[in-house]
Amino acid sequence: MIPILARINELAKKEREEGLTNAERVEQQVLREDYLREIRGQVLHSFSGLKIVDPLGNDVTPEKIRIKQNEEARKLLH
Repeated sequence: MIPILARINELAKKEREEGLTNAERVEQQVLREDYLREIRGQVLHSFSGLKIVDPLGNDVTPEKIRIKQNEEARKLLH
């Protein structure tokens, strides 16, 4: 689980029950942005190992994914 999720949930609960201060609203927004960045990174990481094959066995992985895979492979070599 992503560590900041507990704090995001605390702030969401407080917002529903009693409201947030301006500082807490700012913190909530920053945490949500960080959370989304983390999730997007996890999804991109998952896609970096993806290979799509058609029924005939041909690799039909989209070019954008292939480029990302090549970038990741280069990082591992250096």
